[in-house]
Amino acid sequence: MPRSPLPQRHGLDAAWVRTPGTGPDGAAGWGTMREFLLDRLPAAAEVDRMLGAGEFVDQRGRPWTGDEAYRPHTFVWFHRPLAPEVAVPFPLGILDRTDNLVVVDKPHFLATMPRGSHVRETALVKLRLALDLPELAPAHRLDRLTAGVLVFTTHRGCRGAYAGVFQSRRVVKTYEALAPFDPALAFPRHLVGRIDKPRGSLQAAVVPGEPNAETLVELVEVRGSHARYRLTPVTGRTHQLRVQMADAGMPLVGDTLYPDVLDVDPADFTAPLQLVARRLRFTDPIDDVERDYASDRPLAWPADVRR
Repeated sequence: MPRSPLPQRHGLDAAWVRTPGTGPDGAAGWGTMREFLLDRLPAAAEVDRMLGAGEFVDQRGRPWTGDEAYRPHTFVWFHRPLAPEVAVPFPLGILDRTDNLVVVDKPHFLATMPRGSHVRETALVKLRLALDLPELAPAHRLDRLTAGVLVFTTHRGCRGAYAGVFQSRRVVKTYEALAPFDPALAFPRHLVGRIDKPRGSLQAAVVPGEPNAETLVELVEVRGSHARYRLTPVTGRTHQLRVQMADAGMPLVGDTLYPDVLDVDPADFTAPLQLVARRLRFTDPIDDVERDYASDRPLAWPADVRR
């Protein structure tokens, strides 16, 4: 990918589209760049407004007018209009900041990085703006509904080193969660199985086949019908902890996705998922320092649970 000719706006990188070729398998019928943009970005009034304001630019930063003849294999750069978002009413705590890292204690409901309708209300955008770190990027991710320790790299030069640590599983991650307690189950126990997430589905699922997901589950505390568990994932599949716990008959308290998808108002922050990335440990690949971070995010027991 070439570098963007546009600077960040509101902590966000510019978006881009690339025109296809015009051969037998390519695009035909686009006489002008405006016609191509209208086809790819179908909000006609918004496309014309942005063209009139010079908000679409080429690789050299020159504005497209839209009247240019269609050009194959060409990048068009622009900033997407931002829709209003509901503010997440919880602070984003900073646990550590070095020349290479920013480590935070992410609250529930705050996405790690922009996706879908969550753009400005994300940890990445908030930190880029608050700390003036335009090259900040996540070294790993947490679900929007999961709270806890989250690590970012501060600049491109160190990104690969830390990505290698996380991708090679040289990081020890420990989570805590609240879920129903079944006295018939023995602990500790290993949840091992195959997790697949079909394209277009909100849910992942445990399915027959060669295992690709493993989690160690330890019992920490029991209060009546519920318990606090320590979860140590060996692998990192999408929604792994939530899927496996629900499949084992221990769905996490506050989970609106497993075992059933629930329709929840996005402005309702009253019942967070009771899952926290409690501790994260690794050897720093640049300075060999032993990094060890812990989250202070509390878990809220169900109101009817005996103490």
